[in-house]
Amino acid sequence: MKFNLTENLRCAGTLVNNNGGNAKYDFPTLSGKISEEFTTYESALTCGVGFDVGQGKLWVLGGGFMEKFDYNRVNSYAALGLGNATLNLKGQEYGYRIGAAYEIPDIALRGQVMYRSGTKYGADGGLTAPAAVLAQATAGSPLQARFLQIIQQAGPNAQVPVDAIGVGNLPQSVEFKLQTGVAPGWLAFGSVKWTDWSQLTTLDVRSKIGGVTISSDKYFWKDGWTVTGGVGHAFNDSVSGFASLTWDQGVGTGWDVIGDTYTLAVGGSYKDGIGGEFRGGIGFSYLGSGEETKYAPGTNQGVKSGYAIAFNGGYSIKW
Repeated sequence: MKFNLTENLRCAGTLVNNNGGNAKYDFPTLSGKISEEFTTYESALTCGVGFDVGQGKLWVLGGGFMEKFDYNRVNSYAALGLGNATLNLKGQEYGYRIGAAYEIPDIALRGQVMYRSGTKYGADGGLTAPAAVLAQATAGSPLQARFLQIIQQAGPNAQVPVDAIGVGNLPQSVEFKLQTGVAPGWLAFGSVKWTDWSQLTTLDVRSKIGGVTISSDKYFWKDGWTVTGGVGHAFNDSVSGFASLTWDQGVGTGWDVIGDTYTLAVGGSYKDGIGGEFRGGIGFSYLGSGEETKYAPGTNQGVKSGYAIAFNGGYSIKW
């Protein structure tokens, strides 16, 4: 939702799914993991102050956001004759963005650079796992006695809930965008984004009681780059469309199976004449293969390349 408060002061409120990923394994990983999913949702307000500079206008941009984090994981211990363990975490953090843009509307030219801060989580949730798994994970800590007692009373496969905290970092990023008119009704656009994924080294899960580390998922990702290029066309005053190609660099370093992704997207928009605009699109992605290399011989896993399809849609109103 955009607000043109004055000719030189504009604000926009947004709600987006800004990060996310999921993985499922045919066989448990070394730690027993068979599925994993995380999603972050961002609610943000960004404003810009404009100044006349040369043939166009310079905008100074800034704002804040609230980010919600949702993480789910399932581990299988069937090889030990035990049941599954499930982990669910939720968190909420705040951050900011700051940037600048320059535009010349007569030729549909706009360039923008934006910095977005990272977030650090202590996400609350719960872990439910067999008592024998928890006893082994907390060996040497005062918490182990509780799980050993449960084993004596209910057996090693008794499912035990534990209040937990997940501790980890999500990345900062810098993105540069550029668009310009190339012919009547046509424009070309592109963007380059650097994301500081090397901040995500591990996700440590600790018990709320005693702060004992129960598990630690290893990522040790490297910084990632995302590059997009495309064209757009206005068919008339109400209807427009676009096509784009995106390369998203895989950030895995051998601790997991995250590979490169290539996405072809097409979409369009329709202005309804009362100040609103419908937007939608479809993306076809090629998911590159990935392979673990950091674990003991015979325990590393890999995934083959594959394909995916995604849809998006939205409605915006300008005042």
